[in-house]
Amino acid sequence: MPRAPRRHDHHHRRWLRPAALAAAALTALTAAPSAAAPLPPDTAARPAPCSRADTLKVPGAAYQRASCLTELTTAGTVASGHTDPADWAGLTPEGLATPRGVPGIQIDGYFPDTSTTNTNHGWNHDSQFVIRLPDRWNGGLVVSGAPGVREQYANDRAFGDWAVANGYAFAATDKGATGAAFHRDGRTPGDALAEGNHRVTQLTRAARQVVARRYHRPPTRTLAMGLSNGGYLVRWQLENHPELYDGGVDWEGTLWRTEGPNLLTFLPPALRHYPQYAAGGAGADQAHRAMTAAGYPAGSEFLWPFHHQYYWDLTQRIYREELDPGFDGATEAGTPFCAPGTPACDADYVYADRPGKVRKAVAKIALTGRIGKPLISFHGTYDVLLPISRSSDVYAQLVRREGRGHLHRYYRVEAGTHVDSLADAFPGRVRPLVPCHRSAAAALERWLDHGVRPPSSRTLKLPAAADPEKLLTYCPLSG
Repeated sequence: MPRAPRRHDHHHRRWLRPAALAAAALTALTAAPSAAAPLPPDTAARPAPCSRADTLKVPGAAYQRASCLTELTTAGTVASGHTDPADWAGLTPEGLATPRGVPGIQIDGYFPDTSTTNTNHGWNHDSQFVIRLPDRWNGGLVVSGAPGVREQYANDRAFGDWAVANGYAFAATDKGATGAAFHRDGRTPGDALAEGNHRVTQLTRAARQVVARRYHRPPTRTLAMGLSNGGYLVRWQLENHPELYDGGVDWEGTLWRTEGPNLLTFLPPALRHYPQYAAGGAGADQAHRAMTAAGYPAGSEFLWPFHHQYYWDLTQRIYREELDPGFDGATEAGTPFCAPGTPACDADYVYADRPGKVRKAVAKIALTGRIGKPLISFHGTYDVLLPISRSSDVYAQLVRREGRGHLHRYYRVEAGTHVDSLADAFPGRVRPLVPCHRSAAAALERWLDHGVRPPSSRTLKLPAAADPEKLLTYCPLSG
């Protein structure tokens, strides 16, 4: 979908701290400014036992390039320039195993769009996608959107490698706008976020046709998968386009609700109260109570300093700018780390007091819980970017309220947090969630193929005396 002229271009630019941008590679909501190297010419691609690559046209694409590769996983695509490690930096544990031995076809390209934030391959064009077609196909297709405002390769380590190694075709999109300035895209507030839903639908339809042409039959199973904002996309797709999918796996999806809760209701209290808590003194206890009341759980305090430095401020400002640009007038994305009481400071932002047009913008992306296909969700109890009590707990309630509980399983993972790289920084205290994805995917397959329902929704306890190495592969859904 071609985008309307970008808004805010007339604004004076007060931009982001370089330190915050450098740290963005560690988060699921921001992206490092580096990009994949230009793809080699088709004739220079490493040979692989694939055929008819040049006949695989992606419907609706403005540009595409197909390559025969001897390795579709990151074990080979990093060196060949067919992924960008900056897209997925910080999302997975250092010790996560990388599968190998998956030859096939990779198609890179983009759909028509007018915004240019994605610089991968020197294309300077948004709505970029990747489609991977392993030679050994299991009949399935996995489709995903990037987490946060990252680019199309962001899921490669978390579950793209898993997908192709298990025989799935895999397709991913950058959602049509990337980077910390994603909010410049679109005509009206909320447009840039709403475009992400369209781009996943667009890619799913196109990828299904490419799969059918490559393997001479349509996929027997199409799964939506995603983490963080990508998990939100899974929910939205199963609510609005269940006809395209057989099921989905939602990894700590973002919740957008018109009346809240949402990012703009629980991030400002963290910006407002954390500095007083960190300073200690007479007001620290009161600030701590305010933090826990906002959803940041007791026991997760050791994660708060990192999130204050790299997550809360930047995330609040860029998403608030997308949905409520009028809050700070001509200033773009607020004032970094402003003190409460400063004019137009995001620490003082109160969503409930904002005009109705802000809720109208959120309504473009709001979730209902009316899923139409089986969905497995999981979320860490120590997620202090998207606090579980203000996000996935609420979404599970919405699903039940809509009478769709029979289609949903929800697992609260004790001591899991928003990005798995923090399990390396705090071994044994933070549980990586990537093995929970593997368990959820296997359970979804059994549910779809054999009618075996997954274990009932529950909290998955952190094992006593947890071995960090074991936790990289261990996450049974039975508790």
